[in-house]
Amino acid sequence: MGVKVKVVNENDTGLPAYQTIGSAGVDLFSNVDTLLEPGRPTLVPTGLRFQIPEGYEIQIRSRSGLALKNSVFVLNSPGTIDSDYRGDIGIILMNTGRSVFTIAKGMRIAQAVLQKVERIEWDQVEQLEETERGSGGFGSTKL
Repeated sequence: MGVKVKVVNENDTGLPAYQTIGSAGVDLFSNVDTLLEPGRPTLVPTGLRFQIPEGYEIQIRSRSGLALKNSVFVLNSPGTIDSDYRGDIGIILMNTGRSVFTIAKGMRIAQAVLQKVERIEWDQVEQLEETERGSGGFGSTKL
């Protein structure tokens, strides 16, 4: 599936890239040097814009190594980039560690996964079918 990409902001960090043949997502790179203060969300630019095919989205996800080793993750993971958005791609990162974390230009900061999206067609009804679980939620299955 082809996705058009426009390089902006004098980006020299490269296009998103798969790191292995089995990778589900492409790595996105920071286009700036910045500091992530603990407990403070930070928008980190990638220097890219996408033209995503209609009927698809790109989901933005945390990189597991960055999360485990540095307590840095994508705050609204998975984030969604809609097919009609043409603005700069920025990644909302959160540092849950205790000290400032340095993001260097060119650092892999997130993953992007192309995902097909189905449109919802609502069917308003007076009653829903019953299930064994019913309306139990938030730990009600005791698992």
